[in-house]
Amino acid sequence: MSVLQQTIDVKLKAKDVLTLEELSSEEIVSLIQLAVQLKTQRAETGSNPNVLQGKVLAMIFDKSSTRTRVSFETGMLHLGGHGMFLSGKELQLGRGETIEDTAKVLSQYVDAIMIRTFEHEKVAELAKHATIPVINGLTDGHHPCQALADLQTIYEEKGTFEGVKLTYVGDGNNVLHSLLIGGAKVGLHVAAACPAGYEPNEEIVNTAKEIAKKTGAVIEVMENPQAAVQGADFLYTDVWTSMGQEEEAAKRLQDFAAYQVNEQLVQWAKPDYKFLHCLPAHRGEEVTAEVIDGPQSAVFEQAGNRLHAQKAVLAALLQ
Repeated sequence: MSVLQQTIDVKLKAKDVLTLEELSSEEIVSLIQLAVQLKTQRAETGSNPNVLQGKVLAMIFDKSSTRTRVSFETGMLHLGGHGMFLSGKELQLGRGETIEDTAKVLSQYVDAIMIRTFEHEKVAELAKHATIPVINGLTDGHHPCQALADLQTIYEEKGTFEGVKLTYVGDGNNVLHSLLIGGAKVGLHVAAACPAGYEPNEEIVNTAKEIAKKTGAVIEVMENPQAAVQGADFLYTDVWTSMGQEEEAAKRLQDFAAYQVNEQLVQWAKPDYKFLHCLPAHRGEEVTAEVIDGPQSAVFEQAGNRLHAQKAVLAALLQ
């Protein structure tokens, strides 16, 4: 089956991609496989099929971004469409105009909306009133597009999710939330080590554990980083202080000191482990330069996969 045929065949039942919970296990695996195919085709032929010719994606940014903006805009271009950057500061979204009205207006102009913002409720409200697909580019609660690229990176390395262990060390944030749900959906063993008071949302953890009962995944959340890392195929971390948490930076440096991914901690992982990070990274804080810049780091391949995972989502939603 050609990539073009595959893009036609991959369809999502849900109108929107707000979290990975709305996608079935089969849909997530299909998106990952499609992303790999699109990536391979682009490398081999220099192009992808123009399945989104004439389509326009509105990209709303309340939070600054490198990977999200460039990957979505480039992804639309690769598939024959156009990405339109819209700064939240320049829109009336949620200020002079209601979110409901903005959703209805944009639905008249463009074919889909990608939004990167703070409150997850804002994205849910936008999707509720839009008649076009809405993609969550990041909220404080979830980061599904990042998790899809992460799962693609794991799949490319291992060729399977069965029997693979991913350990996340650090803040129980939006990235971890999506990794827990996505990992549970595809049958991964996901272990997370977070300091007391920084655990992931309990409801999301319980949801992931319920999903895991059906898929054979293993979901673990603990405080001890060494125990979590033991036997890991992949080690993952994120910054300790995210956007909007700057006032907590000094306290977080203290609270997370024992959770740095360094040469001592990685000794607990499998000898051939790979290191992952959603970037941007703060070398010397959540990870040492020796690890992130070392031979077992896959962070730039992982970052590159944002482009291809996003293309798969766009093709599945818009063609």
